[in-house]
Amino acid sequence: MPSLHFHGHSFIHKLPFKLLSLSSFTKISNVQTHQTLPIIDRFISFLEEFSENVSWVRSIHAQIIVNSQSKYQFLAAKLVKAYGDLGCLDSARDVFDQIPQPKTILCNALLNGYLHNECYEEAVQLFKLMSSSDLSFDSHTCTFVLKACTRLGDYDTGMEVIRRALDRGIEKDRFVGTSMIKFLTNLGDVVGARQVFSGMTERDVVCWNSMIGGYVKVCQYDEAFNFFLDMLGCGIRPSPVTVVSLTQACGGIRDLDLGRCIHGYVLGSGMGRDISVLTSLVDMYNKIGDYKSARLVFGRMPMKNIISWNAMISCCVQNGYVHEAFNLFHELVTNVGSFDSMTVVSLLHGCAQIADLESGKILHGCILRQGLEGNVILSTAVVDLYSKCGALKEATFVFDRMKDRNVITWTAMIGGLAQNGHAEEALKLFSQMQSEGIAANSVTLVSLVHSCAHLGSLKKGRSVHAQLFLHGSTFEVVNRTALIDMYAKCGKINHAERVFNGGTFSKDVILWNSMITGYGMHGQGHQALVVYSRMIKEGLKPNQTTFISLLSACSHSGLVEEGRILFHSMESDHKVRPTEKHYACYVDLLSRAGLLEEAEALIKQMPFEPSTAVFEALLSGCRTHKNIDMGIRTADRLLRLDTMNPGIYIMLSNIYAHARRWDAVDYIRGLMRKQGLRKIPGYTLIEVGNQVHTFFAGDDSHPNRAEINQVLENLRLEVEALGYVADTSCILRDVDEPMKMKLLWRHSERLAIAFGLLSTPAGSSIRITKNLRICLDCHVVTKHISKMVRREIIVRDANRFHHFINGTCSCNDYW
Repeated sequence: MPSLHFHGHSFIHKLPFKLLSLSSFTKISNVQTHQTLPIIDRFISFLEEFSENVSWVRSIHAQIIVNSQSKYQFLAAKLVKAYGDLGCLDSARDVFDQIPQPKTILCNALLNGYLHNECYEEAVQLFKLMSSSDLSFDSHTCTFVLKACTRLGDYDTGMEVIRRALDRGIEKDRFVGTSMIKFLTNLGDVVGARQVFSGMTERDVVCWNSMIGGYVKVCQYDEAFNFFLDMLGCGIRPSPVTVVSLTQACGGIRDLDLGRCIHGYVLGSGMGRDISVLTSLVDMYNKIGDYKSARLVFGRMPMKNIISWNAMISCCVQNGYVHEAFNLFHELVTNVGSFDSMTVVSLLHGCAQIADLESGKILHGCILRQGLEGNVILSTAVVDLYSKCGALKEATFVFDRMKDRNVITWTAMIGGLAQNGHAEEALKLFSQMQSEGIAANSVTLVSLVHSCAHLGSLKKGRSVHAQLFLHGSTFEVVNRTALIDMYAKCGKINHAERVFNGGTFSKDVILWNSMITGYGMHGQGHQALVVYSRMIKEGLKPNQTTFISLLSACSHSGLVEEGRILFHSMESDHKVRPTEKHYACYVDLLSRAGLLEEAEALIKQMPFEPSTAVFEALLSGCRTHKNIDMGIRTADRLLRLDTMNPGIYIMLSNIYAHARRWDAVDYIRGLMRKQGLRKIPGYTLIEVGNQVHTFFAGDDSHPNRAEINQVLENLRLEVEALGYVADTSCILRDVDEPMKMKLLWRHSERLAIAFGLLSTPAGSSIRITKNLRICLDCHVVTKHISKMVRREIIVRDANRFHHFINGTCSCNDYW
């Protein structure tokens, strides 16, 4: 052990405090027996009486040295404890170092000081020093070190302490056993904790609470309640800590009836004024989704602390009452005058939830004024807010200036980029994250899965899937759902099926909906209906999204009658009332099939005012089936609802162009210019190697443009030899036929296919993603190309997937 040796008392004159005599302490002490005690006992008595004042403790310390009593370890231990309790660890360590060969009692005093001041690593190091010195330790040593290991999650050292406790036979000690249970349950080892519990001869309420809390921590809620009942059966009176664990269990299983039972027990057991218990009830009702009960409990609390306010504000946000959360915040500031970082985090989440950018900026300003921008949790919430509000410039500004960034911060920024359509930037930022040594979590990886889905990047998607597998989280429902979506959007519906059918059976409706949606976008309506039938047989209750996915699948597959049956069964069979989205899908189903009059009649019968989505579906059908009169009527209705949607003008312009009414086309385009609207440019993506290439119509910017143009020319000659005749009606511009031919062969999807033929091995599939609907002529040409080059060409457009194989398309020319 390191030690500090004194030569006499020459250092006393250097003490930075007044040296009081023993008589001074005796004079001010309320204890009149000090003078009759031996000197060492007198010092111990003084330390116990004056331990709340550091100046007094230091004066007593000086008198101990003057009276040559510092060599006694029991007295030194009392002095170490006094300094430790006051937070003076340097002084405590100085006392400890004066003893050449410290005994267990002195080591325990310093261990206690380290725990009291949250210096857990130092406590573990002291234990290791004791072990290397073959110093014996007792139940106090075990208790202190296990608490430090629990805080640090130090499995190896904790298990070494447990082994030593077992060797010495002190594991049955109530305090040691409880510390062992807390350590094991903290690491999720409830089986080992249960064994320790069973071997204990004496169990107090703290011990029982540790087991109940351990089961709650690992989500074994039934076991937690069984232990609670056993605890009552043994005559142990539950404490507020017991009830807090039980409320957490009720929140975990979201059982409102059971939660109300616990609430009743609280009121009947006299805990109805305990702040921690009442706050846990607010949190429980929040997790169950019973906002009114949470509000009632909070309103009746006789006293509230900042944790209580934060719980209620968080409850408001999580249940969608964001404005009420701000009202509570105003009340908190007015009545209490203070708040903490968690208050602001909840409010920032609320702003992100309702896309309230202005209020979020005010909160950000509050953070800056308080000098809290260095708080990682707060800054991460700000990044998340800006990302979810689409303010990526501000999100990036905050992110780049953060000195400390954890995995949650990186995930918020990556997720923001992915959600706002910047998938490539999200993947680049992930690479930077890896280069800085930050390990991704499953949430990060799911954001990347969505990015890969947006880009149609199968190779990167598979790589992220592999990382999810290594994380051991592949079979989590959220991750499986994201993977199904990714593989479906990358054209690999068979891979999506494997993910859906793999793993354990899940009753999560969102998972089933994702598979139905995947089949729908690939035009496999019958398969979507098969999944739906399985879903009903398994006793799952379809929701609104289920029927949106089903109606969309029927629409893309031409299953009109099946779609009709589904639409009319929603409310009658499943108590799901059709919304505007369902009507829009049904109108789309009828319009694609050419049943325009029926679709228009359905719109007139809707129980609420039709949305723009409903009229856009009808207008799209008018364009496809060249019904100009109805198209004009529909576009007129649309422009009354939304004058700033360029898509409406474009569809109406296309309808006029098909009728060769160029004057009307010019008029519509003039209206767009007056409104400051621009047509969304069409582009096509293709992934080759680890890079995603983007092509626009008429694009000559690619480094391989000469080779691409030569491939296109060769393809044109070959398809024309097979009898292909260009459908120039797809060019909705008033130019001559040769120019229309040239423009057709410069469409972005043809440029991407040509590049794919140049850059990928013969016989391999080519996957491209287009942001708009593939044109009719490109559809015909791609069928010819797939037959000529004997390759599968997978095209994902704005509506669905097209699998071109040997001259045919999976859509059967119905899209």
